[in-house]
Order: sequence, then structure tokens, then C-alpha cells
Amino acid sequence: MPPNAARLPWTGGAQTYAPGVPPLLQSLLATLADIDFAFESDLEVVENSATDDALKRKIVERLREQRRERRTPYVRQIDALQHTMKPMVA
Repeated sequence: MPPNAARLPWTGGAQTYAPGVPPLLQSLLATLADIDFAFESDLEVVENSATDDALKRKIVERLREQRRERRTPYVRQIDALQHTMKPMVA
């Protein structure tokens, strides 16, 4: 194995990938986790507020839309990365 290639732990160390793949995947997953954490925090604030229930529902729906919009490009990048990795894994 080349010295700068990385082994992914979930493969048992059997597969090697280009050196930038694991850090990129880790970064994308961390970004998704940050987005989800922010959503959950905002959701908690709304749910615990004294705001009218009808308004709360609208705010929660908007938060969900924003979360989905923010996550989409990162999920696409992960999908593309996994697609390029499949030939290497097979």
C-alpha cells in the first residue's frame, strides 16, 4: 500500500483509497452533523417557546425546509463519493 493511502476502519483495513477520500468523507459527515445539531437546537427553542401552536407549526416546517436545503449539496457529494468508491471496493 502506498504510504499516503488511507485505510478505512469499517473495511477491516483491506481496501485502500486515494489519500483525500477519508478526510473529505469525514468533513462532509461532520458538516451534516453540524446542520442536524443546529436544526435540533432551533427546534427545541421553538417547541419550548410560548408562541401560538399554529405559528409554531409553520416555523417548524420552515426549519425542516431549511435543513433539507442545507443538507442536500452535502448528501449529493457523499453519494458521488460513494459512487466513485464502489469500483475500488468491489
